[in-house]
Amino acid sequence: MIFVTVGSRNYPFNRLFIELDKLCEKKIIKEKIFAQIGTSTYVPKYFEYRDFISQEEFLDYIKKSSFVISHGASGSIMKALNEGKKVIAVTRLEKYGEHINDHQIQNNEAFASNGYVLPVFEMEELEDAIIKIQTGTDNLKKWENKNPMAIVNMIDKFIEENWNEQEKT
Repeated sequence: MIFVTVGSRNYPFNRLFIELDKLCEKKIIKEKIFAQIGTSTYVPKYFEYRDFISQEEFLDYIKKSSFVISHGASGSIMKALNEGKKVIAVTRLEKYGEHINDHQIQNNEAFASNGYVLPVFEMEELEDAIIKIQTGTDNLKKWENKNPMAIVNMIDKFIEENWNEQEKT
């Protein structure tokens, strides 16, 4: 099972779910998908979904999954990595109304530059990322950290500081 999560912020991520349906229809994805779709308005045709799930369910879906497709939020990514899962991190972009700014680009670039996630910035990259994980050609490193929240706190602090600076200008 593939677990897909886009968090609970008030920004739809329809672009991701439309692309996942296309990949299911093309039989690129043959595995069952369960998605937490948040405030997205697109209704998936080829997989199960719920708008929101509890933290307990979230962790249970991660544990049961073969890999995780996540939006570029450090908390969601870290929870999957801490469970030893491979992650495709799909960036929410401001130009599509998916977030208030493009900070997820930096999150995904940081995780990807260290070999921990496969980043997807535009939807046409998603198929290749999925195929890499399915065929074992992803070259991802296994995440190991004795203090799992250290990187989350570091990224959150970075975003907060940069957001505050941006608001001043």
